[in-house]
Amino acid sequence: MTDVAFHFGAPNKLEYVGRLLRKAVARGARLTVLAAPAQVQYLDASLWATAPTDFLVHAVDDGGVPQPRCPVVLTSRVHSALQSHSVLVNLTTTVPDAFTQFERVIEVVSVDDEDRALARTRWKHYVQQGYAIQRHDLKLKGAD
Repeated sequence: MTDVAFHFGAPNKLEYVGRLLRKAVARGARLTVLAAPAQVQYLDASLWATAPTDFLVHAVDDGGVPQPRCPVVLTSRVHSALQSHSVLVNLTTTVPDAFTQFERVIEVVSVDDEDRALARTRWKHYVQQGYAIQRHDLKLKGAD
């Protein structure tokens, strides 16, 4: 069964995801980031704009087959070609249909009231499906 974790209280969702990706890749994880097209473009640009020592190898899935060896794929839709990745970072407002193909799903939630309300709906969906959820309050951890 897929592990589900919610990371609540990200002051800036996309900056937090950049740090999360770096930490996870350093530990050997392979991740897919599911986001709206504008967020995918922003993340791609921000990952390229880092210092050379902070650069994170990643690919943008534009509908073709993503690089199989790439540790991070940024995409606006989940499909079977991403099955080699074990972690899905969901930045969308809904529960992804194919989330069960991943070992772990991380839902990143900002401090915005609307984003938090949408996260509650996703939380309820996972609970109704029988998933135990891990909660991480970023305010208590200093947003790291």
